[in-house]
Amino acid sequence: MDISKIRNFCIIAHIDHGKSTLSDRLIEITNTVEKRKLEDQFLDNLDLEKERGITIKLQTVRMIYRFNNEDYVLNLIDTPGHVDFSYEVSRSMAACEGAILLIDATQGIEAQTISNAFKAMEHNLKIIPVVNKIDLPNAEPEKRAIEVCETFGFDLDEILFVSGKTGEGVDSLLHAIVNRIPAPKQHTTLDSVQALIFDSFFDEYKGVVALVRIMDGFISQDDLQRNHSLYLYSTNLTFNPIEVGYLKPNLSPSKCLYTGEVGYVATGEKNIRNVQVGDTITFVDNKLPKLPGYKRPKSMVYASLYPVDANQQTELRESLEKLALNDSSLNFVPEYSKALGSGFRCGFLGLLHMDVVQERLEREYSVDLILTAPSVEYKVKLKSIKTKNNNYKPSDFDENGLLTITTASDLPDMSMVDSILEPWMKVEIVTAAEYIGDVMKLCSSRRSIYKNTEYIGSTANMSRVILHYEMPLIEIINDFFDNLKSVTHGYASLDYSFIEYRVGDIVKVDILINNEKVDALSFLIDRSQAMSEGRRIVENLKKLIPKHLFKIPLQATIGGKIIAREDIPAIKKDVLKVLSGGDHTRKLKQLEKQKEGKKRLKMYGKVSIPQEAFLSILKKS
Repeated sequence: MDISKIRNFCIIAHIDHGKSTLSDRLIEITNTVEKRKLEDQFLDNLDLEKERGITIKLQTVRMIYRFNNEDYVLNLIDTPGHVDFSYEVSRSMAACEGAILLIDATQGIEAQTISNAFKAMEHNLKIIPVVNKIDLPNAEPEKRAIEVCETFGFDLDEILFVSGKTGEGVDSLLHAIVNRIPAPKQHTTLDSVQALIFDSFFDEYKGVVALVRIMDGFISQDDLQRNHSLYLYSTNLTFNPIEVGYLKPNLSPSKCLYTGEVGYVATGEKNIRNVQVGDTITFVDNKLPKLPGYKRPKSMVYASLYPVDANQQTELRESLEKLALNDSSLNFVPEYSKALGSGFRCGFLGLLHMDVVQERLEREYSVDLILTAPSVEYKVKLKSIKTKNNNYKPSDFDENGLLTITTASDLPDMSMVDSILEPWMKVEIVTAAEYIGDVMKLCSSRRSIYKNTEYIGSTANMSRVILHYEMPLIEIINDFFDNLKSVTHGYASLDYSFIEYRVGDIVKVDILINNEKVDALSFLIDRSQAMSEGRRIVENLKKLIPKHLFKIPLQATIGGKIIAREDIPAIKKDVLKVLSGGDHTRKLKQLEKQKEGKKRLKMYGKVSIPQEAFLSILKKS
């Protein structure tokens, strides 16, 4: 394979700017897939992606394009656009030399447009700016092109105008891919291989299938037949792969994968923990150096997953392990709750990521789940070294000596706590200039710090702005994005990144039912919001918990101080009172019905709490 005829590139853009549609046209024009088999969002192979109209997983496809009487190999990686899946974008960029930066001609530059463009620059990728959706009646391609030039410093003649829907301008884009994006570097090794794993999935027959970019050397079918073993650095795994090939986009076996190519290696490995994204594949008897790989993404949002049926706990664990192979940003640890039984505490990149994981578990693995309310990771500074040594292991603390907690039940007694730190984020909001006042009012209600306002476009036409804020992460995950869309009538986009942990006035609110503390309902919150949230929960519990034969007090407390209270009045309930006679089996049936109902209740002392009450309080809003 002539390496000078290979082009590796990804498509990056804000969500809903037409990445998947443009990918469809590229596949169609290069005749990679027969037209009769081509359908909308062809590379989005999850039902969830097609239903929501978003890309969740990066997808790759190998295309052959005839240009100037020569065949070029175009390896396309279609990436997600939502901020929660920015890790997928970074992984894609590490396997490419170029990127198509897509801008919607009707919406212009959005938050993820800016974020992804600067990521591509950090990876030293050749960027091709493209204005998409020029076929729409309200498209303003010239205006958007000027915005792109002023924001990123491109020349006007570098920008291409296309319609992913109709195919207009896509031929010019293919020419630009061949002419502008550089070919991979020539290989320097003839008797080994150095391959980066940028994604993976599990196949029942082939085991773990690693998607790789060959950085140096090559893997041939002859090597596999001669049992030349391959080696993985992260797990010290030696294995004999059963197949190599390309994605067209289905798995297509090949005799060899050369330097610069993107393809797959079917490892045959059944233990999914042994093959990790970001690892390096090389020959065991002639190792090449390990590649830098990827920095593991930091979880931003935490929530617990419990099976509705306790017998599905093992199935839930296996499902999470398989999903974590395909989604390396997902992490989980076992957890036990008196109220909900055995489950897992999971870390997610954001709320959409959390929603997607829950739906994929329920759809693809048929596990019915209870998802608790989302929270964030806090850092706790304890008062004395003696306290740390007596009660905790060194591994419980980070490099700064701070204890990490993700649930209220992990918080030590407040007498031991010096301060609690919460994560703060750098927030960029792109919106129309007319909504500045509404957005600022919303942000000011979220304990935010205003930094500055930046206008997009020329001085004569400053119709769009970027508002820069610093804000606690807990404020962002509590329906901030929904409210932002509401106050701007949908004309706003959001991007955020972690800054640091800062000391906050964080308190633990406990919920007491009949004077018994319910750990599953405890939560951490800023003191200024504790009273209103505590009141909301006890009011909901009053509606959901059935009356008993005795009065039930419901309390929200901080330490020993009650901040909200409701009482469920007593009632005497005689289930046989409505029966006026007849055979005694009628009474037995009624008593049996009552007995079955009690099985579904969660017991705390003398109070029976229906599971619906937990779901109503614990589930995200």
